Amino acid sequence: MKKIMTLAVAVILVSSQLHAQKAEIFSAEGKAIRGYDVVAFFTESASVKGFDSISYNWKDALWVFSSPANRQLFIANPEKYAPQYGGYCAYGTADGHKAPTQVNTWTILNNKLYFNYNNKVKELWSKNTVEFIKLADEKWPALKNN
Repeated sequence: MKKIMTLAVAVILVSSQLHAQKAEIFSAEGKAIRGYDVVAFFTESASVKGFDSISYNWKDALWVFSSPANRQLFIANPEKYAPQYGGYCAYGTADGHKAPTQVNTWTILNNKLYFNYNNKVKELWSKNTVEFIKLADEKWPALKNN
């Protein structure tokens, strides 16, 4: 019985991860960008955790914010604040696949927010952001809903 329960939990975790990667917006723990306030990356140049009580649904994802003002900024112009490639790894998108991201890998370039899988991948991506962004921009339309 214990083996069956362990297997069931593993199947649920794998299927939820596969479903998450089919969504246009990267969501972990039921929240876009792992529950961080995307507006704060722009306004505070920092990763700031959002509050469940200050949230907004957009593109089938729950976005949480650290203040009502940030929530209003996002509602007024979500495309300005939402991360590129739905918050999936910019380097992975350039390579033609969706990959989850870590919040501490964020970068803002040309007023656009990007994330990467981890800091090692961010280092690789940072060596040629212009080319990787060009490739990712070309590949994202085919990837975003798959």
